[in-house]
Amino acid sequence: MTRPAFTTFKEKALRNPQVRDEYEYLSAAYELRKEMIRLRKRAGLTQEKLAELLHTKKSNISRLESVNSTMSPKLSTIEEYAKAVGYKIKINFVPDNTGNHITN
Repeated sequence: MTRPAFTTFKEKALRNPQVRDEYEYLSAAYELRKEMIRLRKRAGLTQEKLAELLHTKKSNISRLESVNSTMSPKLSTIEEYAKAVGYKIKINFVPDNTGNHITN
């Protein structure tokens, strides 16, 4: 028996509304962390060097960048990280077309 390809597995899993909702809920945090890692590497910094610049420990940078982290970083932490890698942050709101918004 062969295992399904990841794409096939993901498509099937996302047909489940609960799985799809959780996936969408977590996707912003995942994308943020992926982007932080990409920018750090582009800046030529290791986690150790970035930690040194931010006056913290490597383990804190590792936890901040981890897609498995349950920690939700403060905006000021993300701003400091961005500055250390030569960027500033810009928050962009986009319409929620899923119908999952709060109503009165």
